[in-house]
Amino acid sequence: MTTNPTTQTHSTVIPLWPNGAPGSEDWTQQEAEAVLPNGLPVVHNVTEPTLTAYLPDAATATGTAVIVCPGGAFHFLATAHEGTEVAQWLNARGIAAFMLKYRLLRTAAGTGEELNQQVRATLGDRPKMGALMEMLRPLILADGQQAVRLVRARAAEWGITPDRIGIMGFSAGGAVTSSVAMQYDADCRPDFAAVIYGAPPGGDLAVPADAPPLFLLCANDDEMAATRSTQLFADWRAASRSVEMHIYAQGGHGFGMRTQGTPSDHWIERFGEWLQGQGFGS
Repeated sequence: MTTNPTTQTHSTVIPLWPNGAPGSEDWTQQEAEAVLPNGLPVVHNVTEPTLTAYLPDAATATGTAVIVCPGGAFHFLATAHEGTEVAQWLNARGIAAFMLKYRLLRTAAGTGEELNQQVRATLGDRPKMGALMEMLRPLILADGQQAVRLVRARAAEWGITPDRIGIMGFSAGGAVTSSVAMQYDADCRPDFAAVIYGAPPGGDLAVPADAPPLFLLCANDDEMAATRSTQLFADWRAASRSVEMHIYAQGGHGFGMRTQGTPSDHWIERFGEWLQGQGFGS
C-alpha cells in the first residue's frame, strides 16, 4: 500500500484541553518519541492531548472530517502507519483528518526496546493492566469526546460540514472510537465511526438508539479483534443501527497502512467505499 506524500502539505497542532486535561493535572511524566524494535516510530507518555490537523486542498474538499486515533496498547501511539499515513490518504480524497494524541499509561524513559519490554510485561500482568485501565478509561473517553466537540465547534474555520464528522481508531484507538460511538451528547456525537482491529473499550456499554453508522474491519488471525468486531457487529444489528464488517483471512494485528502481501493490504479502499455509500465521500 502506498500513500501520496504530496497531499500532506502542512499540519497544525491544536491543544485538546487549552486549560489543562481534566483528571490528570498531577501527571509529571514527559512526552517522548521512540522507535520500536520493528522499526515503528511511536510517541509515549502523552499528558497533554492534541489534535494534529491535516486539511485537504480547498478545491477538492468534501466537507467530511475524520478524527484518527492511532493504537499502541494504551502505552504508546503508532503515529505513522496508523496516523499520518492515514491522514495523507484521506486528504488525497478531499477529507480533512485530525490525528488524536490521547492520554496514555505511564512508561519509563528509555530506548524503544526497553519500552517494548515494559509494554509486554504490563500486558502480561492482567490484574495490573486491569487496574491501570480503570484509571485510564474515563480519560481517553473524555479525550475522544472532546476531539469531536472541538472539530465540530471549529468546523466553519476548517471548511468542514458539522454533520460530516467521524472518528476512526486502530487497536487501542479503536477502543477510544467505540467508546465515543456509544457514549456522547449532542455536541460530541460522531456522525460515523470506524473501528479497525479494535481493542475492547471495557465496561458494559449499550448501543444507543441513535448510534452512528459503524464500519468494522480486522483479520481472522487476530483473535482479540475478530472476537470484539463480531460482537460489535451483532450489537449494532440488534439495535437496528447501520453497520458493515470486513474480516480478512490474514493480516494479523496492527497492519495499518503497511503492505504485508496479505489480503488486508487494501483495507482502506473498503473504508473509502463505505464512506461513499454512507454519503460522506466526495
